[in-house]
Amino acid sequence: MSAHPDLVERLILVDEDDCVLRASQKLEAHRTGALHRAFSVFIFRSDGKLIVQKRAAGKYHSAGKWANTACGHPRPGEDVVSAAERRLEEETGLRAALQTGFKARYRADLDNGMIENELVHVVFGISDEDGAPDPGEVSALAETSLDALRQDLARRPGRYAVWLVKYFERHAEQIFAKRDELVGAR
Repeated sequence: MSAHPDLVERLILVDEDDCVLRASQKLEAHRTGALHRAFSVFIFRSDGKLIVQKRAAGKYHSAGKWANTACGHPRPGEDVVSAAERRLEEETGLRAALQTGFKARYRADLDNGMIENELVHVVFGISDEDGAPDPGEVSALAETSLDALRQDLARRPGRYAVWLVKYFERHAEQIFAKRDELVGAR
């Protein structure tokens, strides 16, 4: 019997300037709160709606919460955009060419004794494909306007993964601008 992927997956510990320090086991980094590199993917439809995911009930933290389209961690030696494209397809079955957007930094205590302490590369893309989510990762996909999402995040933040709440508190203008750039370019 093989170990659960979260028990063996490795990620990249970084300093505040996003310089690599060393590799670490993923679960250990989340238990200790070590600062690590991550990415978050925002995929828009060509009409400007954002694809969001509901995290599967079996996830080791933030289970059953709504989040942006996909998220994860580049592996040692893997560039962020390639890692994000890989993870997007693994989680949602969607494929898209991704573009870098901005970096976000946050720390949050989560359920199950986990700590997120991430320097996040937020990346963006467009896809009108139908997804085929991995049920071990994602229990549902939905589409929403950014305005409706921002209003619901303010009213009911507990429905959402903490990182999505923080992105809209700190970077809403950048998310809206990137959507307008991508959708307007089509």
